[in-house]
Amino acid sequence: MTPQVPEYLVTFEAAIRPLIAAIALALIWIGATRMEGPAQSRYATAGALSVVLVAWLTVAQYLGSANAYFATGDNAVPTVLFGLLLPLIIAAISLRLSGSVASLVSAIPLHWIVAAQVYRIGGGIFLILWADGRLPWQFALPAGIGDVLTGCFAVVVAAQLAQKAPGALRAAYGWCVFGIADLVVAVTMGGMTSPGRIHLLAFDAPNLLISSYPLVMVPTFAVPLALMLHGLVLWRLRRESASTGRLAAA
Repeated sequence: MTPQVPEYLVTFEAAIRPLIAAIALALIWIGATRMEGPAQSRYATAGALSVVLVAWLTVAQYLGSANAYFATGDNAVPTVLFGLLLPLIIAAISLRLSGSVASLVSAIPLHWIVAAQVYRIGGGIFLILWADGRLPWQFALPAGIGDVLTGCFAVVVAAQLAQKAPGALRAAYGWCVFGIADLVVAVTMGGMTSPGRIHLLAFDAPNLLISSYPLVMVPTFAVPLALMLHGLVLWRLRRESASTGRLAAA
């Protein structure tokens, strides 16, 4: 059974998708302008990352609109997990193996990486869909509330980091842990309320929208991107803490 997709969801997703992509592209080019090295090398790295980002978004949109991730039976393979995990694996490998990529993301001001996740406020759409009777509360409430809080606190933590306020780094760690936990809970509850092998909740009104286009763009693009940004923040915090420790020891 194919769910009825409300027009306001189509309009909302069509508006926020290019916004999220623009935020990610802006981070890439901010890093390119600040990283060390010849201009040709810096902009080549940024160009390559931009192409990869746009290609990822294009493929995710194509597969989502083709209903490649849509599941109707409890024996269905949760293919949406491939759309979520594969970009994360590729990003982790690239960061570890490519010195150019590592240099670029190291050059992005930390507060901008945090502030980028203001787009998570858009997760409030889950609450609207729940109030409209289109999503089960077991998924919509934790996912929607957690996303809105993460997006709001991203602005607060980013401001603290930009001002180098006391406790800003601890706040960034706490915000990251909360944001990642929110995504883990959302993905878990999405699986437990949707047709598939871990369908344990919401049998009377299963979560069909989350694997349908356009909402499937959340687990296959918005969520992996958010996890990448959280990972970059934790990676940067670890590097800066280690650098501070070495300076203190010296």
